[in-house]
Amino acid sequence: MRKQYYFRESTEGLLAWDVDRLVELSRNLPRKRVALHEIHFDEDDRPTWRDMLEHMKLVNEADLSFPIILSASGAVMDGRHRVLKAALQGRSDIDALQFERDPEPDYVGVDPDNLPYE
Repeated sequence: MRKQYYFRESTEGLLAWDVDRLVELSRNLPRKRVALHEIHFDEDDRPTWRDMLEHMKLVNEADLSFPIILSASGAVMDGRHRVLKAALQGRSDIDALQFERDPEPDYVGVDPDNLPYE
């Protein structure tokens, strides 16, 4: 699978976290159940039909045995496809790991097209 990043806008520019590093840093956090209705996963960008098809494939392949990773504020840093799969299956909650304090980003102000994806 292609390298993935979690992005967040900031006054310093776009912040990017390497998802592999987030998985490693969250490994020892306590697992908890989070209600799906508490997770905000609406986004402003409008996908194309082709984008939606690709996302649906990823949703179908998502493994709900892995917990999602939440930022300190509750934003989904890793696991959006798992959240969607759980919602499609009619589940009310999902396993999650949540940072008490967000780790420092791996990149600040770097265009996503210029990040390493291998």
